[in-house]
Amino acid sequence: MATFFETVIERAGQLRKKIVLPEGADRRMIEAAAIIRQRDFADLVVLGETDAITRQLVELGVPGPESLVQNPACAEKKKEYADQLYALRKSKGMAESQAQELLCDPMYFGTMMVKLGDADGLVAGAVHSSADTIRPALQIIKAAPGCRTVSSMFFMCWPDRVLLFADCGLNQEPNESQLVDIAVATTRTAFLFGIKPRVAILSYSTKGSGAGTGAIKMARAAERAAERIFALFGAAVPVDGELQFDAAFVPDIAAKKCPKSKLKGSANVFIFPDLGAGNICYKAVQRLAGAEAYGPVLQGLDKPVNDLSRGCSVEDIVATVAITAIQASEGPLPI
Repeated sequence: MATFFETVIERAGQLRKKIVLPEGADRRMIEAAAIIRQRDFADLVVLGETDAITRQLVELGVPGPESLVQNPACAEKKKEYADQLYALRKSKGMAESQAQELLCDPMYFGTMMVKLGDADGLVAGAVHSSADTIRPALQIIKAAPGCRTVSSMFFMCWPDRVLLFADCGLNQEPNESQLVDIAVATTRTAFLFGIKPRVAILSYSTKGSGAGTGAIKMARAAERAAERIFALFGAAVPVDGELQFDAAFVPDIAAKKCPKSKLKGSANVFIFPDLGAGNICYKAVQRLAGAEAYGPVLQGLDKPVNDLSRGCSVEDIVATVAITAIQASEGPLPI
């Protein structure tokens, strides 16, 4: 059975998308670029100081490295991008001089490349914080038409299974409607990556076993998510909640706690009540259960931009480039 890592690389190679890496000053990005060129599954643009990046790529045996590298400070399209950025943001108070200054920043330059179709997606976050990675995307690329909530998810991977956790990286206290949006987006992501989704809306309570507004919110979100997912994807996607994790994941416990559940303890998509629960859980599963965690993968942007952990490995970057390429192949989102 092919691993998730190998599967996404193979799929990305069939799609042949161009991905921009704004953090060319980081050695991990250079090593990832070398691997991507060697495996030849995506075209790349690496942003940063041209001579330094080219020299490192040559050391790693990358052929024609100068064709991969752009320096935003002196790029041919810098003025065009600055003019477009000013047009996009002047209603928010941006001055022309500010737009020109921002285009020296590789994050803004790379995001404008994606916005204007000179790249299909962007991967960053090895150096920048999540806020500094995601902010330009929200300002410039914005949500896809029909998408009310941009969210994030993680692929949690073992040799024999892949689970999807959301939202673990963006929405701090999602309300009921946002939870429904997150469930729909993560269902769509599962299908995009060839995974048949079985969706659990998680809580500290299973079917009313615990009192409180949090449990009520998740129960209502589950009911609404089930209706919307059925309308979009049909009856093939079971959705249930509110469920504790064990009731969603362990068949024997599901049989005792929620015997009428459509999931029967076999969920593979897990929607958490808030960012705290999701972020803590994914990190605990990664460290204690030996999962490979790929993400946060952003959902709902008009064009794909993905955030890395600042502690990411070279393999994480390579996988995220492949994931971003696959997202770039997605058609218009159903409302």
